[in-house]
Amino acid sequence: MIDFTIPDDIQQQRKLFEMVARDVMRPIARYYDEHEHEIPWEYVNRMWPLVKMEWAQRVTRAERQLAGEKKEKKEQKSGKRKYYPNLQLVHMVEMLCWGDAGLYLCTPGPALAGFAIDAAGTPEQKVRLLKRFAEGDPKWGAMAITEPGAGSDVSAISTTAVRDGDEWVINGEKIFITNGWLALEASDGLVVVWATVDKSAGRAGIKSFIVPAGTPGAKVTKREHKLGIRASDTAALVFEDCRIPLDNILGSPEVQRREDKRGFKAAMQTFDMSRPVVAAGAMGVARAAIEFVKEKLAEQGIDIPYGVPKHKLSAVQRDVLEMEAQYKMAWLLTVRAAVMTDERQPNALQASMAKVKAGKAVTWITQKAVEILGPLGYSTEYLAEKWMRDAKINDIFEGTGQINTLIVARRILGYSSRELK
Repeated sequence: MIDFTIPDDIQQQRKLFEMVARDVMRPIARYYDEHEHEIPWEYVNRMWPLVKMEWAQRVTRAERQLAGEKKEKKEQKSGKRKYYPNLQLVHMVEMLCWGDAGLYLCTPGPALAGFAIDAAGTPEQKVRLLKRFAEGDPKWGAMAITEPGAGSDVSAISTTAVRDGDEWVINGEKIFITNGWLALEASDGLVVVWATVDKSAGRAGIKSFIVPAGTPGAKVTKREHKLGIRASDTAALVFEDCRIPLDNILGSPEVQRREDKRGFKAAMQTFDMSRPVVAAGAMGVARAAIEFVKEKLAEQGIDIPYGVPKHKLSAVQRDVLEMEAQYKMAWLLTVRAAVMTDERQPNALQASMAKVKAGKAVTWITQKAVEILGPLGYSTEYLAEKWMRDAKINDIFEGTGQINTLIVARRILGYSSRELK
């Protein structure tokens, strides 16, 4: 039987992050929406000790893996509950985005770079690279994939990495990189750069590389102004003869011409891990909108009855019930995809399903919230209009809704990317 009970430790964690969301994020949400590109140090400094603790645990697990996982296997035999880091993560992200989605994206830590390192890195690399996020001052990670000529089609990446002795030389341009400036210029962070080592090899030639902050040849050329999630740092990066050590390629340093696609597949697994997290963020925004609408309706004496036939409900009551239903459907898909990651089960289909549903649901829910609230919902007196602006990005980044719908269709129907476009 499926058990939807939230484990006690995750419930305690949710209470902690609810305090951060309510007491730290909500009060400053409007300010940082209107002061784009300022670092929200009130939030960053509150979160950094918690982030360091989480990544210290992940580093410990990577060290166990290096040691043959003997201790972990012993714990499993002793009957201790299995560790579910991704389930914890989606609960944390949902709660923080209930506080504010833009501020959440400023959370210090490896972010998407961490997913890439976990998906494609060797145990040695996981320990070496992630350990920097378990100590010291706040720092950020970023993942650089999108290019002017390669958006949804990741296989069209043109950024190159050429081996020169004991180094890789990277050249290319990346755009719309979350935390790009924070990772490269505002902290001692790092960026995971996707580049091709052999264009003629197609997808097989695409690899992921670690570029630490301060590396000559890596620079930020632009910081975007956006419709929503304005507190979030979004940057364009350029790599000009950017040299990194040979072992900064994620995975094996040995790259052979026209090898199998393990490098590309490992990189794509990053999305299988990150898409449920994006979906969770969307659910936090959706829940904020639903709760606020119900609160304002209650002030007007309008309750939301359950178990009543639709024809006996008002149009507004039906809308709110549909908002809740859409939220719960997307949330269950999100939790399933996250748990599958923790169980080391393939979840490409489930991750894309969660991402598609969450993106569509939060967009509709927040628009409906503004509609129900009327002119005040459209004004800056409420955060509802901000939630509507913040919501749309969830249908765009980490693979657009259209691309993820294609992935779902291909997986269900058994078609390849060449057969179904």
